[in-house]
Amino acid sequence: MAKTKYVKLQGSQSLRLRLLLSTLSSTPILIDDIRSNHTIPGLRPHEVSFLRLIETVCDDCTVEINETGTKLKYKPGIIMGGKHLVHDCGLSRSIGYFLEPLIILALFGKKPLSIRLKGITNDSKDPSVDTFRSTTLNIVKRFGVPSDGLELKIENRGSPPLGGGEVVLSVPIVLSSLTAVNWVDEGMVKRIRGVSFSTRVSAQFENTMIHSARGIFNPLLPDVHIFTDHKAGVQAGNSPGFGISLVAETTSGCYLSVDTAVSYPRKDIAELEDEEKVDLKSSEVVGVEIASALLGEIEQGGVVDSTHQGLLFLLCALCPQDVSKIRVGKLSPYGMNVLRLIRDFLGVKFAIKPDPSTGTVILKCVGCGLKNLSRKLS
Repeated sequence: MAKTKYVKLQGSQSLRLRLLLSTLSSTPILIDDIRSNHTIPGLRPHEVSFLRLIETVCDDCTVEINETGTKLKYKPGIIMGGKHLVHDCGLSRSIGYFLEPLIILALFGKKPLSIRLKGITNDSKDPSVDTFRSTTLNIVKRFGVPSDGLELKIENRGSPPLGGGEVVLSVPIVLSSLTAVNWVDEGMVKRIRGVSFSTRVSAQFENTMIHSARGIFNPLLPDVHIFTDHKAGVQAGNSPGFGISLVAETTSGCYLSVDTAVSYPRKDIAELEDEEKVDLKSSEVVGVEIASALLGEIEQGGVVDSTHQGLLFLLCALCPQDVSKIRVGKLSPYGMNVLRLIRDFLGVKFAIKPDPSTGTVILKCVGCGLKNLSRKLS
């Protein structure tokens, strides 16, 4: 039996991306020195949870972790997909951390995926589930993914630190491969949509956020509509919190999004009452800041916002051996990191050309031609 040849990597950075690309390219990897110099060395709870999630949707993959968690051996298996799967994402990162790689993996599965994810739905660190529902899924559809069967249902919301949120993700499989894109026209912003949420706090927080956000948008654009989503009981999860997600839609079918959430730190309720409530941003300030952040994304230009650059590059790299051409705003550090990992794992290099007249960047690549070989052939 042939000995498995592992690609050796070091450090904890981009672990999620490395595992995703390792699975898609069927490349076994060995990662050493995972936070070996930290006070608490090794893998973090959310990284272990992500490995478990891969084991849930894939068959025949092997994961070996040493006692200290500083060394990981991963041999990818076959992406299976499947219905009625359940995964608890834990409380150290929100569901958004798991969704992006999961959507890409599921496209190349043997069967369509339907999975219930439990944990934190909205926090200030990862993209919220609202952003995935309104923006990410629309970007994925650009690459020829059927819209039938591609959806994200938010059943319960969960704010940090105790979560309690639940979402159901459904992803269809790509029948053979994705479709290359020529996507450089950003268009003009024609409308702004959004959703605000509140859990275990007064619905007044939402009204204030919406009012202050609209105060910035209304002089610029007439078509602004922000929905409210006040949850109570089980649907409100286990912690108080509030937040807002905004999306700018353009005339050429681009979606640019931003989101934020405010929640109370992990403390006993008794402690909170003694000290008065922790000093958090007011809902009015949150509304102004998030509206300004969206205007900043629009000003940067590009067919996606800075959060979605990595996803866009990945989808282009996984396309057939045809030229994809895209326009983005200023390259984000995450986006640049994705480009390096795509080159290392898939052998796809992007031609990067700044466009001085608009301050944007045009990227071109020839896809690696990844085909869905897992799917059942009729």
